[in-house]
Amino acid sequence: MTRTRPGRLRAGSKVRLVAPSGPVDEALLTRGVSILESWGLVVELAEHVLDRHPALPYLAGLDVHRAADLQAAWCDPAVDAVVCARGGYGTLRMVDLLDWQAMAEAGPKLFTGSSDITALHQAIGSQLDVVTLFAPLIASELSFDVGGQKHFRQTLFEPESVRTLTGPNSVALNDGVASGMLVGGNLSLLSSGVGAGGEFVPPDGSIVVLEDVNEEPYQVDRMLTQLLRSGWFTGVAGVVLGSWTGCGEPEEVRAVAADLLVGLGIPVVWEMGFGHCVDQLTIPLGAQATLDGDLCTLTLDEPALR
Repeated sequence: MTRTRPGRLRAGSKVRLVAPSGPVDEALLTRGVSILESWGLVVELAEHVLDRHPALPYLAGLDVHRAADLQAAWCDPAVDAVVCARGGYGTLRMVDLLDWQAMAEAGPKLFTGSSDITALHQAIGSQLDVVTLFAPLIASELSFDVGGQKHFRQTLFEPESVRTLTGPNSVALNDGVASGMLVGGNLSLLSSGVGAGGEFVPPDGSIVVLEDVNEEPYQVDRMLTQLLRSGWFTGVAGVVLGSWTGCGEPEEVRAVAADLLVGLGIPVVWEMGFGHCVDQLTIPLGAQATLDGDLCTLTLDEPALR
C-alpha cells in the first residue's frame, strides 16, 4: 500500500496557517510566521486562525469555522501546504465537518502538524490517501526550537537529506527489523478514536509511532491497554516511541511500554526524538519505512516528499 507523496516546497511556495484545535498565541504565531518567511515561503493566515470560541476558551473558534478554514486552504489551488499553528484540543470536534469529497477532488496537498492534529493526520491518510508530516507546530515554543526548525525545513525543502531518523537517547525494547507504512501519532488521540464510527486501525504490516504529553504513567498504561484490548495492534509490524514530556519519570513510562508492548514480539524502539520535545524530528505518516531495532533507526524507503 503506497500513499501519494505531496510535492516538496521551494522558495516562493505558498503556505496557509490554520488553527483546527486550541487557541493560538499571537506573539508565538508572529514568530513562527517570521521563521517560515525567512525560508522564502509566502505565508497566509486563515480567516479564523486567531479566533476564540465565545463559550469554550480551550477552542480556537467555532467548530464550523475551524473546519471551513482547513477545507478552504486544502481546496485552494494556489496553496502548496496547509500548516497547523498549534495543537491543544479540538480536532475531534471538527473532523466530521470536512467535505472529504471536495478535498479529494482538489488533489493532494502538503499537511503538517502534531499533537492533537493526529486526528486529522489519520483522517487525511484514510480519506485522501496522502502522506502527511507529523511535524513541529509553528506557534509552539517547545517543539519549534532551533533543532525542530532545522529538521522540519530539511524535510520540506530537501527531503532526501533526512531519510534516516534516530534519537539521541533511542534504546531498543525489542530488537529486530520490520518494514511497513508509518502510522500513528499522539497516543491519547488514537485511544480516543476507539469505538467511534470509522475509527482508524493500522493496516497490517504497518509501523506505529506513538508519543504523548502530560499523562501520568498509569494513564499511558490505560490508553495502551485500551488499544491492545480493542485489537488495534493486531498485524502491526513494529512500534516507535517518541517523547513523553510531563508524563512522570521516564523510566516509569518506559517500564509501562516494555510491559505492554514487548510481548507483541515485534521491534519496539524507545525515545526516537519526535513529539513534545526539543529538537523534534518530523515524521512522514503514510510513508514506507524500515525500523531497525538493533540500530535504533527508522529509514524511509524514499524521500517523504516528491
